[in-house]
Amino acid sequence: MDFLDKIYFDNTLRSYCIVIATIGIVILLKKYLSLYLVSLSFIFVKRIWKTVSKESFVNLVAGPCEGFLVVLISVIAIDKLNFPNVLLFTLYAHTTADIFSRAGTGLIIITFFRMLLKLMDFVALVMEEKANSTSDLRDNQIVVFIRDFLKVIVNIIGVLLIIKACFNQPLGNLLTGLSIVGAAIALGAKESLENLIASFIIFLDKPFYAGDTVKVNNVTGRVEKIGLRSTKILTPDKTLVTIPNKQMVDSIVDNWSMRTHRRAEIKLELSVKTPVDKVENIIEEIKKILQSNNGQLSPYSVFLKEFGKNGITIIIEYFTETIPLPEFDALKEHVNLQIKKLLERNEVAFAGEGNTIVINNNEIKEN
Repeated sequence: MDFLDKIYFDNTLRSYCIVIATIGIVILLKKYLSLYLVSLSFIFVKRIWKTVSKESFVNLVAGPCEGFLVVLISVIAIDKLNFPNVLLFTLYAHTTADIFSRAGTGLIIITFFRMLLKLMDFVALVMEEKANSTSDLRDNQIVVFIRDFLKVIVNIIGVLLIIKACFNQPLGNLLTGLSIVGAAIALGAKESLENLIASFIIFLDKPFYAGDTVKVNNVTGRVEKIGLRSTKILTPDKTLVTIPNKQMVDSIVDNWSMRTHRRAEIKLELSVKTPVDKVENIIEEIKKILQSNNGQLSPYSVFLKEFGKNGITIIIEYFTETIPLPEFDALKEHVNLQIKKLLERNEVAFAGEGNTIVINNNEIKEN
């Protein structure tokens, strides 16, 4: 076994074999090692969230955990080797050995924060399931907002750690420099910053929630997602419209989902020649039609608004509960048909029906 003690690139063959064997074993057993660690972690998770599913926890965390284990053990194993002198040279005042060492540290940090982000997804999933068990939609909105916001913070922390570990820059000086650069970026990215602030305003003021039907800037649809920069609205044409949060805050937002009732109005303009007794009879009959639908219509009113040379105007107004829009349209159609049949039975003419235009086209004869 003396050949294992032969030195190649400043390391014995035995050292290379140990490193390769270690990395190979980790790659072969990464699935089982990660499952064991994840299952062990699940014991503590279960104490916090009693109803959490082990399967969902494993599916989210096991993959990133495998990558973290492989990178961590591989970097530690390779670090035990001596850096070959033949490859040692200086590049921009840094040795290649130092560059490789910092690159390995950077990989560990990246895979660790990737696993951490997956853990945050799992926590958000648990909170979302808990929020779905309640009727309050604001809980779902809070979960999505907090998840996205914390992910941004974690990514920033990860980048700062990489800069500190890989580039050996003091975080104090770095934060000072970033504050100056941040001020310059804020001026250049004014709209993005305004949208970010607007997202906090939406979160705190709660003018609408995900799932509400709103109308803003001539766009009507269901709110699909409220993000850190924009709000996504699904229109009746099944088109996903993205509106910056600043516009959602500055514009007038009509939240249809917060209506207590749905309102319908019918404006009848009858001929001015319609007798008074017939007008009174029509008003009473319309009230009976609305009364027959009293289980769905409440309150309602029918009254003669005005009359003049152009006709007699009757206003019909009724309200319903916040029923689905297709059901509301069907109810309106039913009421409209009943009123149309009533007018036909009473042979009532609408205003302007008897108007005709006569054009005198007699030729002018010369004397």
